[in-house]
Amino acid sequence: MISDDLKMQTTDIAFFDFDGTITSKDSLAEVLKFIKGKFSYYTGILILSPIIIAYKIGLISNHNAKEILLVYFLKNFDEKKFNALCAEFTEKKLPEILNKSALLEIRKHLQHNTPVVVISASAENWVAPWCSRYNISCIATRLQVKEGKLTGKIEGRNCSGKEKVNHIKKNYKLSTYKRIYAYGDSPDDLPMIALATEKNYKPFRRYSY
Repeated sequence: MISDDLKMQTTDIAFFDFDGTITSKDSLAEVLKFIKGKFSYYTGILILSPIIIAYKIGLISNHNAKEILLVYFLKNFDEKKFNALCAEFTEKKLPEILNKSALLEIRKHLQHNTPVVVISASAENWVAPWCSRYNISCIATRLQVKEGKLTGKIEGRNCSGKEKVNHIKKNYKLSTYKRIYAYGDSPDDLPMIALATEKNYKPFRRYSY
């Protein structure tokens, strides 16, 4: 949820991608390893390898490939248990993959009273708790829940590519800002970066797997 304070007119605003920009690894993969165990995770990835290859060569979309993976690993997972495990992951494991340079950049913006917004294709279940610790806003993919259980489906659209732009324009009147910073590490971040006056592509270090 976007704070009303961040909607007030200001001179600057900063948008940060999460995976590969603030983190050095894919946080979804790390969450799944944490929840399911490494053996189950890598077994699942092997089973899903045809889907992953189809996505890599452009035969299926990011959204569809991600839903197939989420359905495989998370369908019928109890929502409360999942959120508790995500909170535990945020506290115990996420710090191990945070990029110190990105954190310094975020702190610099906050020290200058610049609103910082993390906008991520990863799920808000683990991104939002981390953001709340830094008092920054979060826009992230939402996972569908029915009768208290995850379906494995995405609520709405995956927050990636042009969808990041849609969310930004929906929540922020960009014309009120003098400087707009954007930080990202992948081609999916380029539409968001194109909105910025201060463009930062792969500003910290390369994505690692």
